[in-house]
Amino acid sequence: MTELKEGQKAPEFSVQDQDGNQISLAQFTGKMVVLYFYPKDDTPGCTAEACDFRDNYQTLAAKGIVVLGVSTDDEKSHKKFISKHELPFPLLADIDKKIVEAYGVWGEKSMYGKTYMGTNRKTFIIDEEGTIIHIISKVDTKNASAQVFDLISV
Repeated sequence: MTELKEGQKAPEFSVQDQDGNQISLAQFTGKMVVLYFYPKDDTPGCTAEACDFRDNYQTLAAKGIVVLGVSTDDEKSHKKFISKHELPFPLLADIDKKIVEAYGVWGEKSMYGKTYMGTNRKTFIIDEEGTIIHIISKVDTKNASAQVFDLISV
């Protein structure tokens, strides 16, 4: 698995969101996309990150920026997470792990001395032509949207 770098073309994907709609990166050509990867629905850090994007969603949308969250949770889990926290953007159900692997965020993690495979939190900012222009590797879950705003000038 190669690590993606800024300036590379973002890997294409097509996967279902929480409502069963097929979502592909290609359908957002002409718009800037914030594609953020997170480990699990409704966990403390993931909730803080999603709610920060929710709280700043109108500002992002007003600038023409699309927000897409991705985890390996299924549609039902995403639907519950969205409903509970009133998230205004789609969550993509990457249950077969194709997107997390294509973006190089699926890897070994450790917690309480145990190692396991999981999604590493990372945010990709993709320009209107589908090129990765910024990668945020150290995501501040409570200020994720501020990290995005600091990197783009729209």
